[in-house]
Amino acid sequence: MIKFKRIEVKTTEREILLDITDKIKKIVNESAIAEGVCRIFVPHTTAGITINENADPSVKHDIIQHLKELIPKNADFSHREGNSDAHIKSTLIGPTLTVLIHEGSLILGTWQGLMFAEYDGPRNRKVYVQIQGE
Repeated sequence: MIKFKRIEVKTTEREILLDITDKIKKIVNESAIAEGVCRIFVPHTTAGITINENADPSVKHDIIQHLKELIPKNADFSHREGNSDAHIKSTLIGPTLTVLIHEGSLILGTWQGLMFAEYDGPRNRKVYVQIQGE
């Protein structure tokens, strides 16, 4: 069986990691799929999705700050829109995740959460979730 859902994410800063774990867990729970996989896809070239610690907010801050240092907004880019840094950060983080589902729950480590990564906000974004299993 396959279930499909779209969620909306509204970002309030140019660069931010937003914890969307609870939204994804709710979708998995409502799917009634006990064993399978959850695929998460972000259809944007200046945003992404990642798994990282969601217990200490300083981790999200550190990730964003160090990506800014590695790929500064005002570097000498050819792209005229002024958001090449966001495209590169999105490429590094990636647009997809696959998380296992066992006994009706996502398999995540104790401190792991699902983070929507915005690099060119604030914006209204979409996240697609596909759950496959039995």
